[in-house]
Amino acid sequence: MKTFLRRLKEKWGITSNWQFVLVNIIFAITGSITVYIKRSVFQLLGIGTETPFLSKVFYYLLLITPLYFILLLAIGSLLGQFRFFWNFEKIIFRRLDKNKRPK
Repeated sequence: MKTFLRRLKEKWGITSNWQFVLVNIIFAITGSITVYIKRSVFQLLGIGTETPFLSKVFYYLLLITPLYFILLLAIGSLLGQFRFFWNFEKIIFRRLDKNKRPK
């Protein structure tokens, strides 16, 4: 288990165990807030159990996913981890970029 955590810290560029714990707490807080907000947003839009699954997925991807990334930066900034989450998001968006051509 120590080897896994050490490799993960190296991959993420984390320097201490405290920073590792803090980053994971930020992920947890952001995920929980996103779920709470999703319920409210879906309720406002009238999306419920009768809404087709693909419509739910569409709205989730369109509204909730960008909100998650914004919240991740905001909460990360409040807890002093902006640089980590900014770099994390840049990596995620590079991977999602379908038009990126290999060098």
